[in-house]
Amino acid sequence: MSEKYILAIESSCDDTSAAILCNNVVLSNIVAIQEIHQQYGGVVPELASRAHQQNIVPVVHQALAKANIDKKQLSAIAFTRGPGLLGSLLVGTSFAKSLALGLNIPLIEVNHMQAHILAHYIEDGNKEMPSFPFLALTISGGHTQIVQVNHYFDMRILGESLDDAVGEAFDKSAKLLGLPYPGGPLVDQYAQLGNPEAFLFPKPKVNGLNFSFSGLKTSILYFIQRNTKDNPNFITEHLEDICASIQRTIVDILMDKLKKASEETGIKEIAIGGGVSANSEIRKRVKAAEGQLGWTTYIPKFEYCTDNAAMIGIVGYFKYLEKDFAPQDVSAKARYSITPNSID
Repeated sequence: MSEKYILAIESSCDDTSAAILCNNVVLSNIVAIQEIHQQYGGVVPELASRAHQQNIVPVVHQALAKANIDKKQLSAIAFTRGPGLLGSLLVGTSFAKSLALGLNIPLIEVNHMQAHILAHYIEDGNKEMPSFPFLALTISGGHTQIVQVNHYFDMRILGESLDDAVGEAFDKSAKLLGLPYPGGPLVDQYAQLGNPEAFLFPKPKVNGLNFSFSGLKTSILYFIQRNTKDNPNFITEHLEDICASIQRTIVDILMDKLKKASEETGIKEIAIGGGVSANSEIRKRVKAAEGQLGWTTYIPKFEYCTDNAAMIGIVGYFKYLEKDFAPQDVSAKARYSITPNSID
């Protein structure tokens, strides 16, 4: 097959990213991180969309330059249609539509959550890729889902969070401990120095394969209030143990549901994706399950865990092969399920 160059654009939240793929090989993957949100303790949607407007042209320019190709060589433009922050999505969507129209090349809309799953199919040396069907645990700041993946575009959500996403659980716990945003990676960092059995937190009882993290957050809040009342230095003196105990509880919740999904479906091919898949404990526990449960597991490279355009590009490539192109009147969708015919 001839070489197809895909320009991919990701702007679903607070990272502006552009990538160039030649078929399923990444030639460049540029990410501009918006640091302005740190002072607010979370992503401010209006500021995010403004920053995307400032970053998108230079990021696309860098992606083309690093890949050493001219925009006239592009075969198609793929972009994140949703889910995400509407203002942020509009910037990427508008840019992609305009450039595709100007270059007279196909436009390809991509579901952000599908992209986290299909990132496993980026060609990267001799790495193995999941065989169909497989189970995908997709864990990020905005989503927590267990998905049965029967083919590239045949996916079924088996379970998802009924309230907070797992990334929110990490970040909100970190905020309660006085850690700066984004706090999830810091919880992981401190947890590696602590005792995961130092403190016990309740695991919510949720039917089926769904998740709930809001009750855990509340129990952590009460735990901190109770202990700091008796000892104002409690957090400082026990930070590593608190982080380790919180992290173990969250990962236990994820692993319990993933094991249940594997038992119910009989599927032992397991892939994780999304920003929280960079967490060291979840990686360790998923890998350990290979020997314990007979799973074959797939974990993406760190650069393909967090929001990035390369994962948008790989979906764009597969859709290009199917000639699954979007019309020029396509619009961004803040809510956008990977399950066909669902109510968004």
